[in-house]
Amino acid sequence: MNFTEIILEINAADIENASAIANVVVPYGIYIEDYSNLEAETKEITHSNLIDENLLLKDRNVALIHIYVSKEYNAVEAIAFLQERLISSKIKYKISTKICKIQDYINNWKKYFNPFCVGSRLVICPSWKNLSFHYSDRKVLKIDPGLAFGTGTHETTQLCLEMLEKHVKQKDNVLDIGCGSGILSIASILLGANKAIGVDIDELAIKTAAENANINKVSDKFIAIYGNLIEKIKGKFDIIFANLVSDVIIKLNKTIKNYMQEKSIYIMSGIIETYRNDVIKSLESDFEVVDIKNKNSWIAIAVKPRNK
Repeated sequence: MNFTEIILEINAADIENASAIANVVVPYGIYIEDYSNLEAETKEITHSNLIDENLLLKDRNVALIHIYVSKEYNAVEAIAFLQERLISSKIKYKISTKICKIQDYINNWKKYFNPFCVGSRLVICPSWKNLSFHYSDRKVLKIDPGLAFGTGTHETTQLCLEMLEKHVKQKDNVLDIGCGSGILSIASILLGANKAIGVDIDELAIKTAAENANINKVSDKFIAIYGNLIEKIKGKFDIIFANLVSDVIIKLNKTIKNYMQEKSIYIMSGIIETYRNDVIKSLESDFEVVDIKNKNSWIAIAVKPRNK
């Protein structure tokens, strides 16, 4: 199976708006090269000699967005859409394309995926790399997302992880709706949760999540379920994740309380700033907001059931 790889070159200052446009084209086949804040992002792990010296030579003013379009989609239409939206947004750009085999697609982004710290308790590390520095105060989470979504580099996932470390307690039971690579479920267990259930509508994601649980030696505490949202889920949970998109979260909010206990925490992410009020409005009657965090234009919201 071949992909068309679309390489979009833009000014680093425009990465937020350009990546939002690119995500509309194909939300699960994108990788971003943005080195404008490299030193700050890697300051905690530079001593481990895992940062490729070539990355330090990259132009900080230029960003690249790699968009992978599979053969069942029209790459020409995707390019036309990108050009139209970029022009209307007044974003200067250059576009190039090339054919990319599936194995290249799987491996291409790996050269840009390096270990990084999230919050104060986790280090995210590619499964094919070893940390030469011992972190006594952090748990190391090994991840190989394969073709599934979820390396931890995206703002939505990082927001979830930061909220998780604040709210997770020993022996918590966790539900991860739209689990992707399983990163949130696995992080929950590493930080003390008793068990986690990850559910996803993508069979490949379920397979990948189970493999990542095995890599992190938490398979005995993780269950991966193939299904749409909560249709196959029973029981109540201490922490629930919904790292999805705003319209799906709003729909989910109508029934999610049925899966929560009195002191449960429900963490939502994947919310663009423009939909913040819509999501909060959908929560008003049943939930109390306990935490809101943002990175760039992305929002994460944590709530607990409202006492009536």
